[in-house]
Amino acid sequence: MKRHVLLLGALTLVVSASLFAAAPASPEALTIQVTLTDAAAAGIADLGLEVPVNGRVFVVLSRQNMAGEPREQIGVNGVPLWGMDVAAMGPNDSVVLDTRGVVTRGDESAGGVIGYPLADFAALPAGDYWIQPFLNVYTTFARADGHTVHLHLNSGAGQSAFRAPGNAYGEPVQMHIDPVAGGQIELEINRVIPPIEPLRSGEVLQQGNPRDQGPARYVKIRSELLSEFWGRDMYIGANVLLPADYDESSQPYPTLYLQGHFPGRRAPLGYGGENPRPRSELLTRFWESDSAPRMIAVTIRDANPYYDTAYSVDSANVGPYGRAITEELIPYLEREFRMIAEPWARVTAGGSTGGWEALAMQIFYPRFFGGAWGWCPDPVDFNYYQIVGIYEDDNAYFTGNEWHQVERPNARRPDGNIISTVRQENHLELASGPGSRSGGQWAVWEAVFGPVGENGLPRPIWDPVGGEIHREVAEYWRENFDLHRYLRRQWPAVGPDLRGKLHLAVGDMDTYYLEQAVMLLQEYLESVDNPPAEAGFEYGWKKPHCWIGASPTGSGDDITYPEFLEVAAAHMASRAPANADMDWLPAQD
Repeated sequence: MKRHVLLLGALTLVVSASLFAAAPASPEALTIQVTLTDAAAAGIADLGLEVPVNGRVFVVLSRQNMAGEPREQIGVNGVPLWGMDVAAMGPNDSVVLDTRGVVTRGDESAGGVIGYPLADFAALPAGDYWIQPFLNVYTTFARADGHTVHLHLNSGAGQSAFRAPGNAYGEPVQMHIDPVAGGQIELEINRVIPPIEPLRSGEVLQQGNPRDQGPARYVKIRSELLSEFWGRDMYIGANVLLPADYDESSQPYPTLYLQGHFPGRRAPLGYGGENPRPRSELLTRFWESDSAPRMIAVTIRDANPYYDTAYSVDSANVGPYGRAITEELIPYLEREFRMIAEPWARVTAGGSTGGWEALAMQIFYPRFFGGAWGWCPDPVDFNYYQIVGIYEDDNAYFTGNEWHQVERPNARRPDGNIISTVRQENHLELASGPGSRSGGQWAVWEAVFGPVGENGLPRPIWDPVGGEIHREVAEYWRENFDLHRYLRRQWPAVGPDLRGKLHLAVGDMDTYYLEQAVMLLQEYLESVDNPPAEAGFEYGWKKPHCWIGASPTGSGDDITYPEFLEVAAAHMASRAPANADMDWLPAQD
């Protein structure tokens, strides 16, 4: 789960008892014309992207430009913006955003202008604003399932549209805006975000001044499985942190797979770097010391057209990433880096999104991995999809009765104060990109967990405007990606291979209400006895989302990565066969 970076915007509607609609627009509402210049179109084409452009045009406003450009100030509590899909937008083509074209139903969302937090531009108070246009460029994918879809192609920036190479924008312009006065604002998209230097196979992490070679390596391979699914070359990669003595020895090593969001050029565990934080400095000193267990740490680069990570599973919408990781990437790494290619010597760990991924990899591949630590994991039981029960609730955004509607919270502080609601963040993502194309958290869950719709895009779990839950989609989620449900159904088959391998930790005031799903899973795993699960659960009293980076100890303390590495090493050593080479363990005093 990644909530500190939120893309673009979403639709906010005026709510009545049973109707979702926008406030009436002025008959002479202000319109905004956005033109794609020749230079910007050429820059997009130079990066190998499609011109004319299929994509989404945005206009972003801010009262001030000191905290970054308007496009850098967007979020669930951020500045206003409006977005509209465009097709075949070529050099010097213009589109007009008529903000009266307000969407009132989710199935009509692709055809209109969607704004957040203001649906109608006329509701914007007159005043002086910085205004900026932006263009998210889509790529055409002719998938193996017969669907052709337009999505943003990951290009080395994770899945953040605002820093993605090939996307285009205009410089912010300051002007006085009075929507009630009518008229038209004319803006130009004339700049293209430049490419990021690619990560090359075998590249080493450069650090220090003067720069010295560090123990990190980058790997990038073409995935046959993903390329076949997406109908074009698709790649998957890894950042590999080697033990300090790797180049001086011929020792084979166990491997810790750290799951989570797109790691970019960061080394696993926060090792090294030019401006390390205290925690990174502690890890770096420990990693290079004689007392550290010698192992290899890996983070996976699996950004895709929906998000900055693929959730490490096979998905009808995102593709066979589970197989790509276990059948292509990991075997390649084990050949290249003297990894011990045995289940006991492969463990996974991660927090939030990475916590769900670590658990899912272990659960769906019980004989491939030897242990998993899922800290503050994304929902492991969809009876508590955050705080929404998709099997029993009728509406994701509201609870109540015929006389009262109460908005469901989406995020909270440890003292219980609400930060945002489920409706707000989903409306934010709706304006970011209808059809689960926002690059946001709720969108990727729909893409990973859900079935394919008739248009080739994910079928939504609920109406994105009104929040009415689609029960047949919920049933698909239950049967395929509800981890608790899967374990209940498959325990006789997978239980023997999961015994003692699952470890979960979460704050009991998790920011996104994730502790409730963990509690349901704990109740079940503590009830099974054929075989017993021997799973570990830990709760931090009044602690928020991912208050700990690693804590399998049961202490409730924010333990360090060095301490966790010792725990992971002890776990692997306890499961190693009697004839295993254990020279990777530090010598005992």
